[in-house]
Amino acid sequence: MDKKRFELGLAQRKATLGTEYVEKNLAAADEFTRPFQEAMTEWCWGFGWGDDAIDPKTRSLMNLSMIGALGKMHEWEIHCRGALRNGVTKEQIRAACHVVGIYCGVPQSLECFRVARKVLTEEGLLEG
Repeated sequence: MDKKRFELGLAQRKATLGTEYVEKNLAAADEFTRPFQEAMTEWCWGFGWGDDAIDPKTRSLMNLSMIGALGKMHEWEIHCRGALRNGVTKEQIRAACHVVGIYCGVPQSLECFRVARKVLTEEGLLEG
């Protein structure tokens, strides 16, 4: 493991997903899951998010589109919250849902809208 890349990844992961969420996941890791948590933090967050080529807001929008396309709605919810932390607006989240609908189909877009509504309501950005 590249310790420097891991630390960079850990900082970026916490900035996007929230310190409490990240620390909870790391604390819950055991001998079976810890290697994956460490590798993901180093690779995804240190390598993938660790340069300045693309700003965090844009990376968040890219993630929402790709994760939405894959239909991984639990992860989509986590990254929707992270996108808000990275400065993505509710209008931009709506636009990402539109992109998913155009390229992946209306049913998948509806799932993204359903989860976005939940997150935006919980964050006080939409009325229930």
